[in-house]
Amino acid sequence: MSELSPSRAVVVVEGTSDQRALLTLAARHGRNLEAEGVSIVPIGGAHAVGPYLERFGPRGLDLKLAGLCDVGEEGAFRRGLERAGLGSDLTRGDREELGFYVCVNDLEDELVCALGSDAVLRVIATQGELGPFQTFQRQPAKRALSLDEQLWRFMWNRKIRYAPLLVEALDLSHVPRPLDGVLACV
Repeated sequence: MSELSPSRAVVVVEGTSDQRALLTLAARHGRNLEAEGVSIVPIGGAHAVGPYLERFGPRGLDLKLAGLCDVGEEGAFRRGLERAGLGSDLTRGDREELGFYVCVNDLEDELVCALGSDAVLRVIATQGELGPFQTFQRQPAKRALSLDEQLWRFMWNRKIRYAPLLVEALDLSHVPRPLDGVLACV
């Protein structure tokens, strides 16, 4: 945090996979966030959001803020925004007006749903991981899951690697709303 000195805006995200996905999407839209003075900062988990909002928000550097979190971490982001002086009793709509969006269930689920299973399987194939995916599918706990859920769970330990690859494969007219929403705010 001490080395970061953005000039205009900060997007706080839970982790590196979110950061890489947003940077890839921005580039696909022809944006150079660094040149625009926008930093995407992985905070190491949603419960760490408070100090970042304090540092970069109205009580700190007073930069434009935006953010992205998973639905399970929505409460941590809401509390962080409220403690940082960005509102009280904030609804999801209120948070979106501030530039903070929620992925349902998480980034990888949003991308799998937006792409569809065939496209995700093609991305996995380009990475030479169809064999490991098929082994994953045969695990007793995974057999009863739908293909989309198997793909989503397969991404979990590979999300830093696959997030930008899945964004690269997206049709830009079918980008998940939270990703487009965050970038539109900065």
